[in-house]
Amino acid sequence: MSDSPRYDLLLKGGHTICAKNGIDGRMDVAISGGKIAALEADIDPSLADKTVDVSGLYVTPGLIDIHVHVYHTREPEGLSVMADSHSFRSGVTTFVDTGTAGARHFLHFKRTVIDLSKTRIFAFVNIVDQGMIGDFEQDPANFDPELCAGTVLAYPDICVGVKTAHYWAREPFDAIHTPWAAVDQGVAASKLCGKPLMVDFWPRPERTYPELILEKMQPGDIHTHVFAQQFPIVDEAGKPNDFLFKARERGVIFDLGHGAGSFWFRNAVPAMQNGFSPDSISTDLHTRNVHGVVVDMLTTMNKILNIGMPLAEVIYRSTLTPAQEIGHPELGHLSVGAEADVAVLRMLTGDFGFVDCGKAKIEGDRKLECAMTLRAGEIVYDPNGLSVPRWQDAPPAYWTLPF
Repeated sequence: MSDSPRYDLLLKGGHTICAKNGIDGRMDVAISGGKIAALEADIDPSLADKTVDVSGLYVTPGLIDIHVHVYHTREPEGLSVMADSHSFRSGVTTFVDTGTAGARHFLHFKRTVIDLSKTRIFAFVNIVDQGMIGDFEQDPANFDPELCAGTVLAYPDICVGVKTAHYWAREPFDAIHTPWAAVDQGVAASKLCGKPLMVDFWPRPERTYPELILEKMQPGDIHTHVFAQQFPIVDEAGKPNDFLFKARERGVIFDLGHGAGSFWFRNAVPAMQNGFSPDSISTDLHTRNVHGVVVDMLTTMNKILNIGMPLAEVIYRSTLTPAQEIGHPELGHLSVGAEADVAVLRMLTGDFGFVDCGKAKIEGDRKLECAMTLRAGEIVYDPNGLSVPRWQDAPPAYWTLPF
C-alpha cells in the first residue's frame, strides 16, 4: 500500500452545511483531483497534502448566483462587471448571465468572457437578438424565437434558458407594440429549446402580474425581481396574495434578483414573515449597483438572513435550488465525486444595517463574510491566509532570492 496521502486538501473542523446530504454540523471535507473525496466527522490530517483549519467557520457548496451581467467585452458596454473580480470574494463559484447577450453576440460573449473566466459562467440568451441594453429591446421585430432557441441548443453546456426583460414599460401599446409580445416570444423560444424562460416584467393594466404567473409562464419558468416595488406581492393586510401560491403550485419559480431597483423590504419582509419566500437568492449584479445597494451575493443573502430565514435555508436557496432551477443538479452540493466548489464563510455578530432599493433599511445582528473560496479544488480566494504558513515558518524557497 502506498504511503502517499489520499487527499490533496483537507478542510478540517468546520461547520458544514449541505442540503442535499442533510448535513448541518461539524464535518471535515477532503478534496482530491478537484473533486470532493470524503465527508466525515474526523478525517486524519496525515492523509492530506495540505490541511486548512476552518474551525469556527461555515463550509458550504460554492454559491450560485443565477442573475448577473458579466458580458463586459461588449461594445459599447457600461453595465457588465468582470466575473472573476466579483465572484470569489463573495463565495460565488458559478454566475449565470441573464440575457446581456442575444443570439447575434453570443459567440463573442463565449469566446471573450465565458471561455476565459475562472468563474463558471452559464447564460440565459436574450429573446432580443441583439441582447440588452438599447432601443432595440423595444422593437418586436428583434424578438426571434427560432434564432434564440437555436443558440441555446447549439451551446447546451453553457446556455440554461431564455431571458426577456425591459419591454414597453410606459409608452402606449399599439398594433406593433402589443402588451405580451416579449413574453409570448420568450415562451415560444423556451418551448423550442426545452429550457426555462426567465422573466423581468413591468405590469400594466393591459398585462397584469397575475396573468403573467398564472397564465403565461410555464412550469419551471423563473420570475426574477419578485420583491420589486411594482408587484402586488402583499395585500392591504400585509399578507402574500393567494395567486402567488397558486403560481408556485403551477411550477412557477420565484427568484430574488435584487438589482438596483428590484428589492423592497416593504414587499419582502411581510411576504417572508407570512410564508412566501423566494425560491432562489440572486443579485442582478452590474456596474450600477455593485457599489450601492447590491454590493455582492453575501450582502444580498445577509438581508434575507436578517429578515428571519434560517442560515441553512439561506445557503440552500443560494446553492442547491438555483442549481436545480438552471438544470445543473451536479452543482450546489458537496457530495463525494462532485466538483469541489466550496465557500468558507465567517459569521460576524454586531449591529448592522442593510439597505433596499428604496434607500430604506433593516437592522440586524448577523453578517456573513467570505473567508475562503475554492473553485474545482483550487483555493482562489484566501484574504486572511488561512491556507498559508506564517512567514517565519515558510518553506526554504520563500527565503531564497530569485536570482
